Amino acid sequence: MNPIPLILLAFAMSTDAFAAAIGKGATLKKPRLIEAFKIGLIFGFIEAITPLVGWLIGKSASEYVEAWDHWIAFSLLTILGLHMIYEGTKPAGNDEEQETGKSLFRICLTAFSTSIDAMVVGVSLAFINVNIWIAAALIGFATTLMVTIGIMLGRAIGSVIGHRAEIFGGLTLIAVGLLTLYSHL
Repeated sequence: MNPIPLILLAFAMSTDAFAAAIGKGATLKKPRLIEAFKIGLIFGFIEAITPLVGWLIGKSASEYVEAWDHWIAFSLLTILGLHMIYEGTKPAGNDEEQETGKSLFRICLTAFSTSIDAMVVGVSLAFINVNIWIAAALIGFATTLMVTIGIMLGRAIGSVIGHRAEIFGGLTLIAVGLLTLYSHL
């Protein structure tokens, strides 16, 4: 996989965390940049670990599915992309509660829940020629950046852009899946 799809993949993986960060930023009173960056680091670290776990799972099965690996990567990325588009088109609910305290556990739980897709991507990356360490670092960096920006933007635009970011991320994942399939056919 060349660098452009890998960078697109990294930012696509960060869009759900970005959407969550906008919601989080909307609940914080005047978030400071250092506070936003600390939360971004937590999200980025967790988002960088999960594709490594997925890659290990995928590598353990890769010798059995080598002939179909590009189809598996395409399918997983497309399904995940379609799910992100679906989630992005759902109407925003009031499930985002106003936080009075900043719970590290709640932040980590949110970060983990938005990184499950990165674990699935890690499984797909095991089937194609990708340096998982670079991919994980890019995903972690992109997530740190996007979450930091998302929190800072949250107060101003939380209800307007949150779900659209997830739709864009889903479309990007599908495009990366198509590029992977195209490069193997």
